[in-house]
Amino acid sequence: MSLGLIGTKLGMTRILGDRGVAEPVTVIQAGPCVVLQMRQQGIDGYDALQLGFGDVKPHRSTKPMIGHAARAGVGPKKVLREFRLDEPATMELGEVLTVEGFTEGEVAFVDVTATTKGKGFQGGMKRHGFGGLTASHGTERKHRSPGGIGGHANGGTGRGIKKGKKMAGHMGDVRRTVQSVRLLKVDADNGLLVIRGSIPGPNGGTVIVKPARKKGAK
Repeated sequence: MSLGLIGTKLGMTRILGDRGVAEPVTVIQAGPCVVLQMRQQGIDGYDALQLGFGDVKPHRSTKPMIGHAARAGVGPKKVLREFRLDEPATMELGEVLTVEGFTEGEVAFVDVTATTKGKGFQGGMKRHGFGGLTASHGTERKHRSPGGIGGHANGGTGRGIKKGKKMAGHMGDVRRTVQSVRLLKVDADNGLLVIRGSIPGPNGGTVIVKPARKKGAK
């Protein structure tokens, strides 16, 4: 079982299942990922592996990052992520991880982490699903208003708005994880993972795929 991989979301399509029913799927180009560093309990206080994904031209990187990757015998990488371990790592620097670690049947569900699409500044109806005010003739240019925002502020004793009040503001561009999505197919020849349903982020965005911690995990 793989500890996890870094990849790129290619997009969505559909495939026909065993019963001839079309299922929506997301295709992820996962790996290859290179082991760049190993964290140790005695030195760093925890066990982990640092993986690098995606080649980047040296002139677009920095000398510290070039030297860091050179210890593993590879060029600078575009994305670096750490994966925590429950026990000391048995791998070596420069070892390459691919989708072959996600064996079909053994890893039936995965957790996918990515950054959602940024929506910019949005109002309360789009951001939080508010219903808006009534659409009668008495409402003028206030149909999408969030309504009163100061009622019961700070227990009704202060003027300020209570923290956490749902209002207009920046929407999207946050880190999200979808848990226990079904892994339908592993294409080892092309380095692809086919996952049922949708995952966060735009096409071409970076994603992290791990074996599910809840459903199907034993």
